[in-house]
Amino acid sequence: MKKNRGFTPLVEKGLVPKAFSQKTPFSIFNMFISKFSSTNIGHKNARPSFTTGFTLIELLVVISIIGLLSSVVLTSLNTARLKAKDGRRLSDMKQIRMALELYRDANDRYPSPTSGDGDWEESYEDGGQFIETLANNGYLPNPIVDPINNTSYRYSYYRYGAGSSGCPSSRGNFYVIGVRNMETTGNPHPASPGWSCPTRNWQGEFEWVAGAFEH
Repeated sequence: MKKNRGFTPLVEKGLVPKAFSQKTPFSIFNMFISKFSSTNIGHKNARPSFTTGFTLIELLVVISIIGLLSSVVLTSLNTARLKAKDGRRLSDMKQIRMALELYRDANDRYPSPTSGDGDWEESYEDGGQFIETLANNGYLPNPIVDPINNTSYRYSYYRYGAGSSGCPSSRGNFYVIGVRNMETTGNPHPASPGWSCPTRNWQGEFEWVAGAFEH
């Protein structure tokens, strides 16, 4: 394992003051703060001093470290925001699936798509009719949509007829619900239950997907 030489190579070339030898960026930053706090700034009788000032190299190094730390903090905050949105998506799916089961218990079937074109119900299209159906009937406290909710990030739902895609007809109709895209993981999401029939696997179409038969 190579020994951390800190700024020693730069010191040897005369590019960095000898005080920086064997220093790490964080130790230099702490040195800067210590030096700053020991000056006479703020004292009533403070006088300009030309013997304890900062060199240009010191200031440039500290400014660079502050910029680096700022970028790290901003990156961490952005990652946390993305994870929070994905966490909300998973929570939304749990709520919607529970609402679908309550609807089936009361109606002996899952809600049918009402898009009118025989295609998926999408959350970004008028809030998703299947979500509004669940909310209007009291199975959801309020309509739920994807945090971004556009053509790339959305919730999709469809109720298939018995025997579709080779699934057993004896199990009756079934629904498929999915999150098209997450923001911090690839396909599939580790928490995705998955859903497939003999001739179709919906996991390849969604990052998170689930389904259930009516019988």
